[in-house]
Amino acid sequence: MTDHPFPFRDPQLSFSRRTDDLLGRLTLDERIAMLHQFAPAVERLGLGPFRTGQEALHGVAWMGPATVFPQAVGLGATWNDDLVRRIGEAVGDEVRAKRAQDDRVGLNVWAPTVNLLRHPLWGRGEEGYSEDPALTSAIAVAYTRGLRGDDPRYWRTAPVLKHWLAHNNETDRDTASSSVRPRVLHEYDLRAFRDAVKAGAVAGVMPAYNLVNGRPNHVSPLLREHLRSWTDQSLVVCSDAGAPSNLVDSEHYFDTHEEATAASLKAGVDSFTDHGTDSTVMTGRIRDALAKGFIDEGDIDTAVRRLLAMRFALGEFDPDLDPYAKAGALDTPEHRALALEAAEQALVLLKNDGILPLAPAAGRTVAVVGLLADACKLDWYSGTLMHRSTPLDGIRARYGAENVVHVEGVDRIRLKSSAGWLYVPQADEATAAEARGAEGALDPALLAGRTDLPPLTCGEEATELALVDWGDGVLTLRTDEGLYLSVAEDGHVRASADEPGGWVVQETFRLEAVEGHDGGHRLLHIGTGGYVSVAAGGAKVAESGEKISREDATVFLTETVEDGAEAVARAAAGADTVIVVAGNDPHINGRETEDRTTLALPVQQDRLWRAAHAANPRTVLVLTSAYPYAVTEAADTLPALLWTAHGGQAAGTALARALAGDVSPAGRLPQTWYASDDDLPGLLDYDIIGSRQTYLYFDGTPLFPFGHGLGYSRFTYSGLSAEADGELLRVKLTVTNDGTCAADEVAQLYVRAAAPEQGAGRGPATVDGDGPELPSRKLVGHRRLHLLPGASQELELLVATEELGHWSVAHGRWTVEPGAYELLAGASSADIRLTVTTLVGGEPQGPRPVAVRGLEAADYDRQQGTEILDRTKASGDTVAPASAETEGQLVYRGCDFGKRVEALKFLVSGEGRITVTVDGQSLALRVPRTDGPYDYRVLEAPLDLGGVHDLHIGLEGTARLARVDVVTGGVSE
Repeated sequence: MTDHPFPFRDPQLSFSRRTDDLLGRLTLDERIAMLHQFAPAVERLGLGPFRTGQEALHGVAWMGPATVFPQAVGLGATWNDDLVRRIGEAVGDEVRAKRAQDDRVGLNVWAPTVNLLRHPLWGRGEEGYSEDPALTSAIAVAYTRGLRGDDPRYWRTAPVLKHWLAHNNETDRDTASSSVRPRVLHEYDLRAFRDAVKAGAVAGVMPAYNLVNGRPNHVSPLLREHLRSWTDQSLVVCSDAGAPSNLVDSEHYFDTHEEATAASLKAGVDSFTDHGTDSTVMTGRIRDALAKGFIDEGDIDTAVRRLLAMRFALGEFDPDLDPYAKAGALDTPEHRALALEAAEQALVLLKNDGILPLAPAAGRTVAVVGLLADACKLDWYSGTLMHRSTPLDGIRARYGAENVVHVEGVDRIRLKSSAGWLYVPQADEATAAEARGAEGALDPALLAGRTDLPPLTCGEEATELALVDWGDGVLTLRTDEGLYLSVAEDGHVRASADEPGGWVVQETFRLEAVEGHDGGHRLLHIGTGGYVSVAAGGAKVAESGEKISREDATVFLTETVEDGAEAVARAAAGADTVIVVAGNDPHINGRETEDRTTLALPVQQDRLWRAAHAANPRTVLVLTSAYPYAVTEAADTLPALLWTAHGGQAAGTALARALAGDVSPAGRLPQTWYASDDDLPGLLDYDIIGSRQTYLYFDGTPLFPFGHGLGYSRFTYSGLSAEADGELLRVKLTVTNDGTCAADEVAQLYVRAAAPEQGAGRGPATVDGDGPELPSRKLVGHRRLHLLPGASQELELLVATEELGHWSVAHGRWTVEPGAYELLAGASSADIRLTVTTLVGGEPQGPRPVAVRGLEAADYDRQQGTEILDRTKASGDTVAPASAETEGQLVYRGCDFGKRVEALKFLVSGEGRITVTVDGQSLALRVPRTDGPYDYRVLEAPLDLGGVHDLHIGLEGTARLARVDVVTGGVSE
C-alpha cells in the first residue's frame, strides 16, 4: 500500500504497480490518444506529451548538429563490440543532451537496423551491420546496451530494432512479399533480432513495410509467437511511417481501415506512426474499430500499458531519480576522439602489394583525385556535421598541403540551346552578401533551397558546369561556386543546393538523346519526371503543377570544356603516388526507396582509376561507399585497394592516418564482395539456402570474402582447442603479432559439419547424404585485439552447443545432430589457419514422422518455382507456384510413412493441379476452384506405401497447398 495521492508517482513502488495505477486513471479517449506516435499531454494528471521515434542510427539524426559516426555498415566493419557499445553510449548521451535543448527530441530511439545484408543491391544496405546473423547480433547487442545504459532501473534511451522482418528490397517494398522458408526464418532472419532482445537492452521493434509469406509484417503472428516469447520484459512495437494505411491503400489486405487497425493492434502493434503529427485519423480508426466490435478495451489497454512501461523506464515520472536526466553531453572531446577511432577501425585494406603504408617524406608528392576526394558525404539518417574531414583535408594535413595535388576528375561542360548558352544568373547583392562566409567566399550551404535565387536562362553567356554521372545515367550538375542545379516547389531550375539530398532528390538529371538530332539531348529531371524547358521566365521542369513533357523540352547540345579523366592523368603523371577516391553519394542510386541495379562502379569513376594508373602505376584506389562494388579489374591491376563506408565527421583524418601508417588498417568486410552481377540471385529471392546466398552458402569465388581485411603486420595462430563444458564449447587459441608494428587483428571462429571421413565419428548428414543443406561454414565467435610486435594473447571464446545446429523442418524444432563438427579459426571466412574437430553425442533425429504428425507444406527440403503465402490472414503458411504458368516443385526428404499408408490427404485452395511422386508411384489431382485463397478443401488420393521415402509434389495454376496428412487403415492420422 502507499499513502501517495497518485501512486503512479510514488518511486517506492514498482514500475508495474505504477503503470497499472496510471492506466486505471486514464479515460478511454486518453488511452486511445496514446496509441498514436504523437501522444498529447494529459494535463489533469500532469503528464506531458510523448512521441515515439528519434532516429539515431549512427548518431542523432534530423535534429541539427550532432556527432556523426561512420555508417552502420561501417560500424559492422569494425568487428569491435566494445567500440560499438561506447558509440552507443555517446549517441545516447547526445540524445539526452538534445532533449534538454529541444523537447521535440524523443528518447525512444529507432535504432539500430538489424536487417541482414543478404543482397548487396539492396538500397538500404548502409543501414545494416552485416550479412551474418551472429556478427549482426553482436554489434546490435553492443549498440543497444550503450543506448540503454547500465542503470538497472532507468534507461538512457529506449532502442527499437528495425525492421521486422526479412526486409531487403526497396523495389515494391510495401507490396512485395518475402518468401521465407522455416529454416531461413529460424536460422537467419529471426536470429538477427533474437539475441539483442534476449540481452535485455531492447525496448521494442518496428515492423517493416513488406509482407512475409504473403502477410504484412504489421499483422504478423510472429510478433507474438517469437518476439515476445524471447523475454519477460515489456516490448513496444512501433509501426513504420504510413504502414497502417498501406494495409488497405496499397496492399489491399483488408477492405477497411478499421479492420486493418484492429488486426494490427491485436497482432501486437502498440504505437501507430501514420499521418504525421495529425493523430485524429488513426485515433478515429481505433474508435470505429472499437465501436464495430473488432477490438475491445482490453486490446487498447494492453498496448497502452506497454507504452507507459517504456515511459516509466525512461524516467519521465522520476526526473530527480533518473541518473540520465542531466547526464547528456554533445560534441565533447571524447566524442570527437571516438568518431576518429571508429572511422579508423572501419577501414578495410582489401589489397596491398607493398605500396602501403606510404610514409610522408620530403619532396614526396601525392595526387588526390576522384569524385569523392574532397567530399564528406552524409546519408538519410545522418545528423548535421559540426566537424568535417574529407580525404583531401586529411591527406593535406598529414602530408603537407604543399605536397598534395588535387583534381576532382569531373567532366566540365557547357549546354547550348537554340536560344543560346545555359546560364546561371548571379544572385542579387543582398542575397549574395547573406551567403558569404568570414573570408568573403560564397558558402553554398547558405543558398541551399532558396527560391529567391533567379532561375537558369539561355543567352550569350555560358556557365560551365561540373557533370558527374553516378551510374545508370543519373547526373548531377554543379557550378564553380559549389551549387548544384536543383528544382524547387515552383518547378524552376536554380543553382541552389549545396548537396544532393531530401526524401525526393531534386538534384539529379538524365540526358536523353534526341532522335534525328545529331548530338542533341533533352534534360530530364528525375525527381519530378519533368523535362527542362527554358523560356522567358527561366528554366523550369513544371508549370502550374504540370510536368513539362518530352515534346516541350528544350534540346541542348553539349560542349565538353575539360575531360575529367584527362585532368586526372595529368595530375597522376606529375606525382609520386596517386590516391583515387571513388564511391557513391548515399542519396543517389541506392538508398531508402531505391535499390541498385548493378555492382559495377559507375563508368565515369572507372575511367578515372584507369586514367590514373595508365599515367602512374603507383595508384591506390580508395572506395568510399555504402555498399560493395564488383571492381574485379581494379583488384587485378592496382597495387592497393581500400574500402570504407562513409566514415562520418573524421573520415578524412582516419584515411590519411591509415595511408601514412600511423595506424594499421584492421577493418573486416561484413559482407561478401561478389565478382560480378552474375553471382547474384534475384533481389526478391529470400531463400539464401536454395539460391546459395551469402558466405554461408555461396559456392562460387568471391572477389573478396566475408571477414576479409589486411593490415601492415603479420599474425600467426596456434594452440586451437575445444572442450565441452555443459551446453558450451570452451574454445581457446593464441594469436601472435609476428610483424614489426603494433596492429589489430580480428580473430574469427567458424563451425561446419565435418564430412564422415574427416572426424573420429559420423558427421551430421549433409546435402550429399540424407540430411539438410548446411552452411559451408558459420561464424560463431570473433574478437578484435591489439598486439605490439612480438606479443601474444590467448583468447577464450565460448560457443553454445546449439550454434552447431539447425532448424529441423522434419521435426519442427531446433536440432543439433550427433556427429563430428569442425571448428575453424582464422583471419577471414576463406583464410582459415587452424582446425579442430569436436564430437557431439546423442541420438539422431531420424526420418520425418509423417505418419505421426503429418506434413506442413512449407516444411520442404528443396523447392523450385514456388512461394510461401499466408494460409489465413491471422496465421499459418501455404505454398503455391510462383507463376501460374510454371509448375512449382517441392521435395520432402526421408518421410516415414509408417507400416502402411492407404491414402494422402491434401489441404488445398485455389485452382489447378497437384502431382505426387513417391516410391515409384505417381498420381495427379485436379484442384477444383474454391471461393478464394482462404477457402480450403481436403482432397484425398489413394496410395499404397510404407516405410521411408522421399516425397515429390508438383503444384500448378493457382493451387495452394497448406498441409498433407496420411490415412492409415481408413483412419486419418
